Amino acid sequence: MHIYQFSNITMKTKAFIVAGLGSAMLLLVACGGGGQQQGQAGAGAPPPQSFPVFNVTPQNTVINATYPATLEGQQNIEIRPKIDGYIEQIYIDEGSVVKKGQLLFRINAPQYAQEVATASAAISSAEADVNAAELQVKKTRPLVDKGIISKFELESAELTLQSRKAALKQAKASLSNARTNLGYTTVTSPVNGVVGAIPYKLGSLVSSTTAQPLTTVSNIGKVYAYFSLNEKQLLDFSRHNKGKTLDDKLKQLPPVTLTLADGTEYPEKGKVETANGLINTSTGSSQLRATFPNPVGLIRSGGSATISIPQNITDGILVPQKSTFELQGKRFVYVVDKAGKVKSTEITTVEAPAGQYFVVTEGLKAGETVVFDGVANLQDGMTIQPDSKGGEAAYKDVK
Repeated sequence: MHIYQFSNITMKTKAFIVAGLGSAMLLLVACGGGGQQQGQAGAGAPPPQSFPVFNVTPQNTVINATYPATLEGQQNIEIRPKIDGYIEQIYIDEGSVVKKGQLLFRINAPQYAQEVATASAAISSAEADVNAAELQVKKTRPLVDKGIISKFELESAELTLQSRKAALKQAKASLSNARTNLGYTTVTSPVNGVVGAIPYKLGSLVSSTTAQPLTTVSNIGKVYAYFSLNEKQLLDFSRHNKGKTLDDKLKQLPPVTLTLADGTEYPEKGKVETANGLINTSTGSSQLRATFPNPVGLIRSGGSATISIPQNITDGILVPQKSTFELQGKRFVYVVDKAGKVKSTEITTVEAPAGQYFVVTEGLKAGETVVFDGVANLQDGMTIQPDSKGGEAAYKDVK
C-alpha cells in the first residue's frame, strides 16, 4: 500500500519536473529573441546620406541666350519678264555673282522691233505733215496781210499746224514706248548679288503673268538674321536691359554672334537693329532682326543659323541648371536648413540655354544653402549630410 503511494507521488514529481523544464526552455527562447531585437534597436538608423551643397553668392557673369534664326539677303529680288516672248539667251548660271546692270536674259519678241519700226515711220510721216502745215501757214499769212484772203484761212492753217505738231508728239511717244518694250527683251540685274535658281530654259515661253520668276538675285553684302522671342522672353528682355524705349534697349545690346549650320562661329559680329512691335497671336512671339556684314559672301540667303545674345549679369543670383528640377511647369531647388533638412523651394528664373546657369529673380537670396547635385534622389523633409566641399564646383564655370 505504501509502495504504491510512493510510486504515485514519484510520477507526479517527474511530471512537474518535465513541465518546469519545458517552461524554462520557452522562457529562455523568449528572452533570447527579445535580446536580439534589443540589439537591433540599439544599432540605430543608418546615418544621413551625403549630398554636395553650395552657398548662394552673388556673381558677375555673361549669359548667352541662343535663338534659332533664318537668314535672308539684304535684298531678294525676283526677276520677272515684262513682256511675252521666248527665252532666246541665258547669260548667267545658278549661283553666279552678278553686278548691277549685268545682262541676265534675252527674250525673243520680234513684235516689239516691228513696233519700233512702225513708230519710226509714223514719226517721219508726222514730221512731213508738220512741214506741210508750216508751209501752208507761211503761204497764207502774206495773203491775209494784203487782204487777198480772210483771216479765217490763216487761223485754219495755224490750227492744222498745231494738229500736225500734236500728231508728231504722239508718234514720238509711241516710238518711245516701242523702244521701251523692245528694251524689255534684254533682262539685266537691278543690284549686285547672287543668282538663284533658273527654272526656265532656252526656248521657254514666258510672260509677265508667269507663276515663277526667271530667277532671283540676292544682294548678300549684308545678311539679315531673323529670330523670335516669345512673350515671356520679350518681357524679360524689357526688364533686364537698359533704356526707356525698345529701340533704346536694342541700341544698348552688345554685338551678337552667329553660329552657322555646321556648328562653326561666323567671324563677323552682328547687331540687333529692329524688333516687331506686335506679338503674333498665332505664334505668341515677336520677331527681331540682326544684321551681319557678309564681305566674302559666305552666308547665303535662305540658310539657317543660331544667334547668341550676351547678357551681362552684375551681382546676380546664379544657380546651376543641374541643381534645379521642374514640376508642373515650375522650377524648384532644394534648400538645406541648419539641421540638414531639405525643402523644395520654387524659383523664378531668366531663360538661358542648356548647360549654363539660371539667373534667379525670385525665390532665393544670398547666403542660402542649396543642394548642388543629386536632386532627383531627394524628397521634401529628408535629412542629409551637407557636403560643402562637393559643392565647390557650383560656380567654377562662371565667366
